[in-house]
Amino acid sequence: MKSQQLKKILATSSSGNRLTADEGVALLEHADLLTLGEMANGMRKRLHPEQVVTFIVDRNINYTNICVNKCTFCAFYRESGDPEAYLLSKDDIFRKIDETIAQGGTQILMQGGVHPDLGMEYFEDLFSAIKKRFTIQIHALSPSEIFFLAQREKVSIQDTLKRLKAAGLDSIPGAGAEILVDKVREKVSPNKIRWRQWAEVMKTAHGLGMPTTATMMFGSIESGKDIVEHLVRLRELQDDTGGFTAFIPWTYQPANTKLGGRPATAVEYLKTLALSRIMLDNFPNVQASWVTQGAKIAQVALEFGANDFGSTMIEEN
Repeated sequence: MKSQQLKKILATSSSGNRLTADEGVALLEHADLLTLGEMANGMRKRLHPEQVVTFIVDRNINYTNICVNKCTFCAFYRESGDPEAYLLSKDDIFRKIDETIAQGGTQILMQGGVHPDLGMEYFEDLFSAIKKRFTIQIHALSPSEIFFLAQREKVSIQDTLKRLKAAGLDSIPGAGAEILVDKVREKVSPNKIRWRQWAEVMKTAHGLGMPTTATMMFGSIESGKDIVEHLVRLRELQDDTGGFTAFIPWTYQPANTKLGGRPATAVEYLKTLALSRIMLDNFPNVQASWVTQGAKIAQVALEFGANDFGSTMIEEN
């Protein structure tokens, strides 16, 4: 990138103006790490002059690892009948919530595989039982799980979400986004919903007053252009609904997956995190991924655009 072009992009960003997709690609591919970090940190300070880092005490309860999607990047899923396949009982889930509350937890993140045998009644019964027993936020079910439920029950996404909300679902995690570009999704998650379906679930949830987060898994087979396209699509959806509370980029973990490959480096993570903060000017929060990067790099991430440290994550698979 020519220095003059970089100066122009820097001036655009520092003045609070929105960057184009082409400018985002240019930054990711040509700007050095510290330049990106300085730009992202400047935006973080403008959005959060209070200089406070937020986090939540919660637990990730993966209620099942049985999944029909069989994503090539996933080391977690098992097929029905596999000796390692499981579905947690209600008692197991209640015990985990008891332990979470005892440690000061205020939320549970519940997600799992897309289990072929679990219908609407299962989740309505589970969520309502949790709400009767506990005072806790239920942040649960990815768009992929919700879309599958709607198809299984032969009802609309809106009706599916209305019923889940009535049963106790408070908010939706942004899982399953991977890269919101279908040519990438066809290779890393060929059986999973496409990007427009993911967006449809989120837009519908926002319309019902249900907040959600958004994520991005990068470092597998996508290009820099794909990353920026993902960010622009999220930005446009947020312009439309305003329902996303936070963005969480995390790196692909290749161990024990069919897709394979190498893990992203800390530099690649920090550059992508910084670009995310710069491009997503309408997202209030960007989260550091200490789970995939470790505590030290996550601390550094707070100088590269992140203002939120996510969750203490009492449990994660």
